[in-house]
Amino acid sequence: MSKISFEDIGSVVATFLADSGVKGGQVVKLTGNGQVGPCSAGDAFCGVALEPGAGLAAVQVKGFVTVKTADTLTVGWAELAGDGDGGVKTAESGGVAALVAEVRDDGSAVICL
Repeated sequence: MSKISFEDIGSVVATFLADSGVKGGQVVKLTGNGQVGPCSAGDAFCGVALEPGAGLAAVQVKGFVTVKTADTLTVGWAELAGDGDGGVKTAESGGVAALVAEVRDDGSAVICL
């Protein structure tokens, strides 16, 4: 059990229209004016959907957030992209700069957007 918690530090959340397939906890990309959808593998993401419903999604666009990871990340600055399954991976090109603050054994990481 960690003695450090980054939960909700600097959190900025905005409401967007949500495409079908948007689920809580997954990284999302902009798909239109004020609209988000699931990321494909390699897509730059704009944030993490919290709890979508009724065609809308609260999306965390800034601050510390926990994400699922497809790669083994290391702490420090990284270029990240969507992995196509709701999580993130190391970007091959054109990713999002994020601070990886904590890498967990359960396949997740805490990043700062």
